[in-house]
Amino acid sequence: MIKKYKPYILLLPVTIVLLSIFVYGLFTGFMQSLGYFPEVGLKEVTFKYYIEVLKSNSFAASLNFSIFIAVVSSVLATVLGVLLAYCLMTSKGNKRIKEALYKLPIIVPHSVVALLAYNLLSQYGILPRILYFTGLLKDQSLFPSMIGDRNGIGIIVSYLWKEIPFVAMVTYSVFANMNDKLEEVALNLGASKKQVFWHVLLPLSMPTIFSSFIIIFAYAFGAFEAPYLLGPTAPKTLPVKAYVEYINPNLTNRPYSMVYNMIVSFIAVILVGFYYKIFSKINKNNR
Repeated sequence: MIKKYKPYILLLPVTIVLLSIFVYGLFTGFMQSLGYFPEVGLKEVTFKYYIEVLKSNSFAASLNFSIFIAVVSSVLATVLGVLLAYCLMTSKGNKRIKEALYKLPIIVPHSVVALLAYNLLSQYGILPRILYFTGLLKDQSLFPSMIGDRNGIGIIVSYLWKEIPFVAMVTYSVFANMNDKLEEVALNLGASKKQVFWHVLLPLSMPTIFSSFIIIFAYAFGAFEAPYLLGPTAPKTLPVKAYVEYINPNLTNRPYSMVYNMIVSFIAVILVGFYYKIFSKINKNNR
């Protein structure tokens, strides 16, 4: 009995500390979002900050912008990541080299990726300079601006650089661990490789693909670095709006920042619920 619970007992001290910090921070943020911030003289619990934020036009614009970036980047990353995983599985060559190449972008921090995207995709960045010197571009100012773009192109590109390899890594592991006999049977029955992919490999790996989509969607929706460095002045994503309200010199403005944080946290909790539902389905199917 003791051996069974020994790993959990050993992790208990660290878990208590981490959970205490997390719960305290979440509770403090929630109380401040309700206007209870006695350090600056706010002692009345009220929902007026939520009402003001939810009714504001800037919130609607920020929410739509955040959802747009998260949906577009996650859908593209999922589709391209699955295709990349399939190409890696079917291609010939050194397996270790292939895995190293597609795993390399995953270890690079998002802040570094955002800075690379800024230096590469801005109107006077590396890419327009290359196009100008090769004669493909008459003037660097003609290069379409992807930094600060209202459609969030620069943000989406930076997310894709990280998310495509992540989806590929997860999906590739599923493809590699599938029973080869399933593919052999389908081929023997006259199916083409394309039909094997669509009707055998893809359906069996769909729970894992969907859970990967939820993970990268939740990150893209709640991330701060790329939207802050590469995003437009307006509209801002919800995490950037929370940061702007947080650094306001007037501390009585803090509840507005916490309202944005609570909304992002609430949506993240819903996504985590979806993720665990998919995860439990995967475990059930494996049994």
